[in-house]
Amino acid sequence: MMKKFGLIGYPLSHSFSKKYFNSKFEKEKLTDHSYELFPLKKIENFNILIKNHPDLQGLNVTIPYKQKIISYLEECSPEAKAIGAVNTIKIKNNKLYGYNTDVYGFENSLKPLLQPHHKNALILGSGGAAQAVIFVLKELNILYKIISRSKEKGDFTYNETGSIDFENYNIIINTTPLGMSPEINACPNIPYERLNSNCLLYDLVYNPEETLFLKKGKQQGALTKNGLEMLYLQAEKAWEIWNDSL
Repeated sequence: MMKKFGLIGYPLSHSFSKKYFNSKFEKEKLTDHSYELFPLKKIENFNILIKNHPDLQGLNVTIPYKQKIISYLEECSPEAKAIGAVNTIKIKNNKLYGYNTDVYGFENSLKPLLQPHHKNALILGSGGAAQAVIFVLKELNILYKIISRSKEKGDFTYNETGSIDFENYNIIINTTPLGMSPEINACPNIPYERLNSNCLLYDLVYNPEETLFLKKGKQQGALTKNGLEMLYLQAEKAWEIWNDSL
């Protein structure tokens, strides 16, 4: 029997996951494994997807369903519960279990870049990916503030960035899809001219390789990192979780 895996979210044109996993299967000669993209315009279509694909063993979850998917699952790992977001689903005996491997991917790709002066962070965005980032920053004892479109979801809105003391925040993490292909000319609205060489800019977006957010930071001398290594690390962690059940 084929062992099928896949990715849910919408849209999925930006994703590298299918290529990554199918290349992995080919390299490891796993001829009975496949990975497909399942673009869902509405999360309500999730149950239909599961019913129509009884051979599914596991799924990855991306924007905009990392939080909404939880109500469709039987159980979540303690980490996923604490974060309130799931990016990996294991399917075993017709039951759905949720995990968050973004934490593992983000933490292990961020830590090698940290220097003693990296004490305070600004998080751009307040969605499911931001919750994983917050979880990691707390573990690393890095203080943070959130910039969001909505005052209810963050400490500042983008209209208030002029009043933020950017000299105090030397880690800036973009958790929004702004700048993701094909919208490569977009970037979060922050005063880039106030950044300097003490800053570390981390973008969870990995397509394109260098977003406008990272490009503007680099022009100010900042250290920059995209989300590709995080993708690889979280994907391998997901693979580990799926294999626990196979």
